[in-house]
Amino acid sequence: MERNHSPAEVGAGTYLSSPPATTPATSPVTALFAPDVPPLLRGSMPASPWFGIREGWRRLLRMPHRPVPQWSQWRQGPVRAWQAAAQRRRWALLALMIATVLPCAYVMTEALDWTNVPILAALQMVLFVPLMAWVSAGFWSAAMGFVVHLFGDRHVLSARGIENQALNPDTRCAIIMPICKEHVPTVIAGLRATCDSLAATGHAGQFDVFLLSDTRDPVLQAEERSAWQRLREELASQGPRVFYRVRQRPGKRKAGNVADFCRRWGRRYDYMVVLDADSIMSGDCLTGMVKLMDNNPRAGIIQTVPRPCGQPTLHARAQQFAARVTGSLFTAGMQYWQLGDSHYWGHNAIIRIQPFMAHCGLAKLPGEGRLSGDVMSHDFVEAALIRRAGYEVWVVPDLPGSYEQLPHNLLAELQRDQRWCHGNLLNARLIAEPGLTGAHRGMLVTGAMAYASAPLWLCYLLVGTLTWGVLGPGGLLDDTGAAAASTPIPLQTLWLFTGALLLLPRALAVLAIVLRREQAQFGGTLKLIGSACLEALLSIVQAPIRMFAHTSFVFASLTGLKLEWQSPPREAHGLRWQDVADGFAGHSLLATQWGLFALLSHPMAVLCLAPVYGPLILAIPFTLMTGNVELGKRVNKRGFLLTPEDTVSPTVLREARRHAARIPRVTRRNERALAAA
Repeated sequence: MERNHSPAEVGAGTYLSSPPATTPATSPVTALFAPDVPPLLRGSMPASPWFGIREGWRRLLRMPHRPVPQWSQWRQGPVRAWQAAAQRRRWALLALMIATVLPCAYVMTEALDWTNVPILAALQMVLFVPLMAWVSAGFWSAAMGFVVHLFGDRHVLSARGIENQALNPDTRCAIIMPICKEHVPTVIAGLRATCDSLAATGHAGQFDVFLLSDTRDPVLQAEERSAWQRLREELASQGPRVFYRVRQRPGKRKAGNVADFCRRWGRRYDYMVVLDADSIMSGDCLTGMVKLMDNNPRAGIIQTVPRPCGQPTLHARAQQFAARVTGSLFTAGMQYWQLGDSHYWGHNAIIRIQPFMAHCGLAKLPGEGRLSGDVMSHDFVEAALIRRAGYEVWVVPDLPGSYEQLPHNLLAELQRDQRWCHGNLLNARLIAEPGLTGAHRGMLVTGAMAYASAPLWLCYLLVGTLTWGVLGPGGLLDDTGAAAASTPIPLQTLWLFTGALLLLPRALAVLAIVLRREQAQFGGTLKLIGSACLEALLSIVQAPIRMFAHTSFVFASLTGLKLEWQSPPREAHGLRWQDVADGFAGHSLLATQWGLFALLSHPMAVLCLAPVYGPLILAIPFTLMTGNVELGKRVNKRGFLLTPEDTVSPTVLREARRHAARIPRVTRRNERALAAA
C-alpha cells in the first residue's frame, strides 16, 4: 500500500510527494524542494526461523533425493549445461584434493615419532590433514584459474556482447549505499563520480540513488545531510535522483538497512545495486549489470569483481597488487568450480529485488551467547537463500568499472577481519539448513575455515615445538639418546612441498599475465616479477601476525571474551604508535616467550620457527612501516606494486579524486574528531 511520508520521514520544508519515478529532477530549484526519499510503496520481507544444526541434519537426512519444490524450482526441470559441468568439476576438485592429501599424510605418518611421543604424533596428524586439504584446495583453485585465464570458460556468465545492446527503457534500478559513521567527504566524492559516470551513459533517469545512514552521532548526521544536499543540487540538471534517509531504529547492521529499504521502496524497482561506502562504479558497469540481469531471468544476484585501488600506503599497495594478480587467479578458479552457485560479497553487485524480498529475510540465530543473534556476514547467507529459491548467483569477472578501497594498514585490516571472523563462525551454524545447495554449504564451511585455519596452524606449530622440547637437547627424552640430530628428510620434503603449494599460485598468476601480454599494465615484466617478490615477502612476514590475530578472534567468538581493538584514524597517514601497540603488544610478548622456549628446546626449532615468532616480535614497527604513506609513494614511484589503475587511471577514479580534492579544509581539520565520535 502506498502512502505519503510523515513529517519525520520527509523532513521539514519538503513536499510530501515525489516526481514520477521515470522523471529525474530538472533544475536546482526543483532539487531544493525535492523530498529526502520517494513515497513509500510498502512490501514484506518475511524471515523464516532457522532449523539449527541438530534439527537441520535430521531433516536433511530424512529428505528425499530432490529437495522440496518451493525451495528449489530449478531442480524440477532439465539440468542445465552449467549445472552438469559444475557437478563434474566439483568431483574433480575432490579427487585432486584427495590425491594431494593422501601421499602427504603417508609421508607425515612415516616421519613422526610414534614410539616416544605417540600422543603428540597423533595430535600433529589430526591437525595436519585438514590443513593440507585447505592448502591443496587453494592451490587447485588457482591452477584452474590459470587455465581459465588462458583459455576461457564457455559455461561462465560473461559480459561479452552486451556493449552494443540497448538498455530496456522500462527497467528501473535503485543504487543503495548503506553507511554508518563513515568519512563523509570520501563517500560523497566516490558517489558523485559514480553518478556523473552514470549520467554520461544517458540512462540516469532509470536509476535512483539512496544514501541509507545508520549514523547516530548528530554531528556526523549533520555533515552527511549537508553533503547530500550539495550533491543533490549539483546533480539536479543531469544526474540520477539522490535520496537520503537516517533509520530511526537501526538494527541488524547493513543487512537490516538493506531490508528496511526493500520493505519501504523495493516494489518500485526491478533491481538494486548494493554499494559499500568505499565503492566506486562506472556508468557502463552499472548499465552492463542491468543488461545482464535482463538477459538472464534466472539470475538472482550478479556479482562484479571489485578492483581495489586508491590507498597510498605500502600495505595497501601490496594488497591492491595481490588482488589484481594472484586474487584474480583465485576468483577465476572459484568461478570455475561454482558457476551459477557463486559468492555474493555484499557490495558492487546487482540483485533481483522480488525474489530477494521473498526469500532472503534473515531471522535471528536462536540461543544465547556469542554464536547467536543477528546474522552478521549476511552476504554468503543471502546468496545461499536466493539460490535455494531457484535463482542463480553468478560472478562476472569481465565487467570492468567496479572499484573499492582496502584498509590502509594491517591494524585496520585486522579490525575488519574481527567482524568477518565472528560473522563467518555464526554462518557455520547454517550448514545443515534444508534446501541449500552443496556448493553453498561448502561456502559456509570455507568461510568459517578461512579463520578457523589460524588456530589450527598455531596449534600445529605449538605441538611441533613441544615435540622438539620433549625430544631435543635438554628435553625430557634427551638422556635416553632418543632425540634425532636433525629434522627427518621426509619431513623437510613435506615442508618444502607445502611451501610450494602456497607460493606457486603467485608464480602462475605472473606467468598468466606475461602469456596474455598484459605486463605493461604492471610496469613491465621485470617490475611485475619484482613486485610479486616484494608482495610475497610482505605476505610471508604478515602471515604469522594474521595467524595470531585470527586465533584470538576465533577464541573470543567461541568463549564470549570481549576484545576491543582501538580504532585508528581514518586518514591513511594518521596511524600512531599507541594505536599499534594497543593491538600487538600482547602478541609480541607471547611470541618472545615462544622464541625463548624454542631456543631452550632444540637448535633446529629456533631456525625453523624464526619466520613465525620473528615477525610477531616485530609486529609493531613492521605495521607502522607498512602503514606509512611516504614509503608507499616511494615504492610506487620506482615502478613497483603498480596496478592497471595506476598505469592508466580510469575516468571515474580520476573524477573521484578530483571531487575529493575539493573537500573543505575545515572538514579535513575536524576529521579525527568526527571519526572518534
